[in-house]
Amino acid sequence: MYKGSVSLKKTARSRIRKRVRKKISGSPERPRAFVYKSNRHIYVQVVDDESGRILAAASTLEKTFKDSNKNSKNTDASQAVGKLIASKLKKNKIKTVVFDRGLYPYHGRVKILAEAMRKEGIIF
Repeated sequence: MYKGSVSLKKTARSRIRKRVRKKISGSPERPRAFVYKSNRHIYVQVVDDESGRILAAASTLEKTFKDSNKNSKNTDASQAVGKLIASKLKKNKIKTVVFDRGLYPYHGRVKILAEAMRKEGIIF
């Protein structure tokens, strides 16, 4: 039976996610910062995997982001989201995280988001 290209991509992406998640997990002392990016937006969640709680989240859909930025697709948007999540982590007194790039290569918008978090003082 012929499989469509969409189902092949989904299985390949799930394999990559599983491979990355085998190596990375978050704890209360060092939670996991998970990045998801779509064609239009970028999202970051900071997760404590032991309790299964989301400690902080930021995205290009937030009102604070939309007030200051027009475009949500470019690298400037990724940098703004990185600063936003870093400020939320500082409020929650979290200094170190484990960066989980998901299935995306550490390049482009993902890399700029990570560098913006590092500039704001988050260690990973």
